[in-house]
Amino acid sequence: MRYRFLLALLAFVPLPAWAAAAVADYSQCAALVQNNPALAEESARAWQNEGGGAAAIYCSALALTALGRYAEAARKLDVLARDKSIGSNLDRAELFDQAGNAWMFAGLANNAEQSFSAALNQSPNNVDFFADRAGARAMRKDWAGADADLGAALLRDQNRADLLVLRASARWALGRKTDAATDILRALQLYPNYPAALVERGRMKYEAGDRNGARADWKRAADSGTGETAAAARRYLAEMGPESKAGQ
Repeated sequence: MRYRFLLALLAFVPLPAWAAAAVADYSQCAALVQNNPALAEESARAWQNEGGGAAAIYCSALALTALGRYAEAARKLDVLARDKSIGSNLDRAELFDQAGNAWMFAGLANNAEQSFSAALNQSPNNVDFFADRAGARAMRKDWAGADADLGAALLRDQNRADLLVLRASARWALGRKTDAATDILRALQLYPNYPAALVERGRMKYEAGDRNGARADWKRAADSGTGETAAAARRYLAEMGPESKAGQ
């Protein structure tokens, strides 16, 4: 899925409202994460021992994530979210979700699903939390569970093309090919050149033996998209080899 917690580290980490009382220390710690995460983690631990509270624990988790120590970061975030003695105004649902994303980067889908479930217990109508838990279930190849979560998310926001593509993938894995094709069609009705939908439809066509159709979709995705989606389309095209004169 999106792994929003790690992506937040690519820019300066904003100050959470609950860290306002320690604004100077938190700002310094978060800035240090960008430049020297090892020193930031060491400083955050020292700050926590000196009574830095929730802000120190959170900054330590940021530093651990930047260091690639995802499981340690996830544990800290889970502990922070569950500890009712620390900060009465914490956004515990978001902390659980961030913990889940860190668990995902650690490759621990069971732990991630538990954290995402805890986030949903706090915020039962959050579309992104349903989508994140679907990602954890997909990692475990629990396609039925992923389909259920994505269905719940789409009941709350019917126009999320990204979720339609993800559900199509889960439904294809379940053998529900007609339903999967319907989801892809809906995603492309919303965004006619949506690269993720074109890549997924290309995979479906290729598996069904339609090499020409798969090649056409992947070419469109490669031309329309950027980043990982376009790269995936180009990789699939390269694996197919050069197009023959017969179009095969």
